[in-house]
Amino acid sequence: MSMIKITVAEAEKICKEFGSKPCRVVGTDVVQIRGKSSTSDKYEDITWADFESALRKRKLTVYKSEKGSFLKIMKSK
Repeated sequence: MSMIKITVAEAEKICKEFGSKPCRVVGTDVVQIRGKSSTSDKYEDITWADFESALRKRKLTVYKSEKGSFLKIMKSK
């Protein structure tokens, strides 16, 4: 699967379409995007600004599949 680098604003737009939200694993600096059906006490919702800040701090970027809306957080290239 080929992936392309996208901005946090683009990721936010895609997530709003599917009801996904940025979150942090409680007690850690680990951030991810969770689906609308994901309900767990292990995650706390965060703002998109906090999500973007965490990505920068850890040198991570959001990537999207070229075909479709699959998102993945990976090291910046």
